[in-house]
Amino acid sequence: MPEDSISVYLVAAGQYHDIDFARLEILKLLGEEGRFRTKVATDYADMESIRASDFLISYTCNLIPTEEQQVALREYVRDGGKWFALHGTNSILEFTAEGVNSPEIAPVLMETLGTQFIAHPPIQKFTVKTADENHPLVKDIGEFETDDELYLCRIHGDLHQLLYTDYTGEAKGFIEDQWLDDDPRPVYYINKVGEGEVLYLNLGHCRGHYDMKPVVDYYPQVEKGSWESEQFYELLRRGIRYCAGLNS
Repeated sequence: MPEDSISVYLVAAGQYHDIDFARLEILKLLGEEGRFRTKVATDYADMESIRASDFLISYTCNLIPTEEQQVALREYVRDGGKWFALHGTNSILEFTAEGVNSPEIAPVLMETLGTQFIAHPPIQKFTVKTADENHPLVKDIGEFETDDELYLCRIHGDLHQLLYTDYTGEAKGFIEDQWLDDDPRPVYYINKVGEGEVLYLNLGHCRGHYDMKPVVDYYPQVEKGSWESEQFYELLRRGIRYCAGLNS
């Protein structure tokens, strides 16, 4: 008997990132598995299709679902759905004269995701470390260095951390710019919600010349972040297979 197809719903949209690049790279990875059939969207409006999918992937920034959609997304996960959330999915950004603000105005969404982005230090190299060496999602990945946005987040709930990094210091340019505790900063984790779970990987920054509008018309430096890392692509492949139930 032929194997059944696996339906995927990909939301890729938002601001301040090269969404086109990230969308294409994710679709390439999905294309490596011949059973995946993917719907691509720029928001969460079609909850009927999301509920009908085998799993959800998101790469967004500053994309805030409506309150109704937030509740529906939480119910989707609670009822057994899997959501592979990438990079800025947990980001809400407001550029103000005092700095970048991260208003906490979508609590249902952030409680489902398990974290809310608040700030990051300037893009720089940092070391990613393994928190659960025996978990198949990260087994044998080991420590690696990446050049990316180091997410400093508000944590919601009891996360199963897979990867983390360390950072104590400033996050210049953000309203909350002092991060002086020495808690591990989650990079990759599982947040269980009812019968389902969110798998969150917050690496993956990318930005082209025209992605900072309307803040600036032309951004001088192209940034690819962890998309230049072999380990990042391996984490994406494993995450996709995990959410699809293809653990072998």
